[in-house]
Amino acid sequence: MCQLMGVSRNAYYDYVRCADNCSADPCHLEILGTVRDIAKSSHHSYGSRRIGKALNARGYRIGRWKARNLMQKAGVQVKYRKKYKVTTDSNHKQPVFENKLNRQFDVARSDQVYVSDITYIWTQEGWLYLAVVIDLFSREVVGWSMSTRMKVRLVCDALQMAVWQRQPQAGLIVHSDRGSQYASKQYRQLLKIHGFIGSMSRVGNCWDNSVAESFFGSLKREQIHWQCYLTRYAAQQDVLQYISMFYNSHRLHSYLGYKSPNQYEAEIEKLKNVA
Repeated sequence: MCQLMGVSRNAYYDYVRCADNCSADPCHLEILGTVRDIAKSSHHSYGSRRIGKALNARGYRIGRWKARNLMQKAGVQVKYRKKYKVTTDSNHKQPVFENKLNRQFDVARSDQVYVSDITYIWTQEGWLYLAVVIDLFSREVVGWSMSTRMKVRLVCDALQMAVWQRQPQAGLIVHSDRGSQYASKQYRQLLKIHGFIGSMSRVGNCWDNSVAESFFGSLKREQIHWQCYLTRYAAQQDVLQYISMFYNSHRLHSYLGYKSPNQYEAEIEKLKNVA
């Protein structure tokens, strides 16, 4: 067999000895168990890069390629993105805001710039619509709202929740697409009451709101597309758990140096107190 495969007998037996030692090594088995735990807690959404970073955080000095090898040995597989369609209705005659954000996604402080968007979730009872508000500084979802109808109240409730939770000051930029909900009189009045500055993407340009789009991509790839919701309530509870129990508190973000939004904000706040 070695002659057929073009390898030496010594190399083959070295490989067999290494495999036997690794399989019996308690430390190796512990790492494999940790890889499985990380994969399970991340809803099998982490690739080798994030698995490696999570192992580093737990004290294992593992690189990306070693992490990929460990994932294979642990039988860990990653969920992949499925395509979804855009639901923005920008074909209206209501006034729109200038693009104040202009793809400046790097923000120096929290509660300076929020982005917002709407997506849809299918259940056996029909569609459930989700609106979110994200703080660009930490990528934390600071406000959200769900409804059976994609009306103005959906986006207003999400922003009201963000205001209630974070108490942002006047001058905050709130960016969205040109959907009719964000161009409505009620939404514009809400911005005016709090002294916020409206901002909207250019026509047909999803990259102008890519942070919100990225969040929805993660939510659907890591959670929604692998479920079959019998009721809107079941979908609602699943989304709430994903946002509050995983995304904000545990999910590692490459933009944040592989920290979760909550961890990133806590570390920045700690540095401020020390200074």
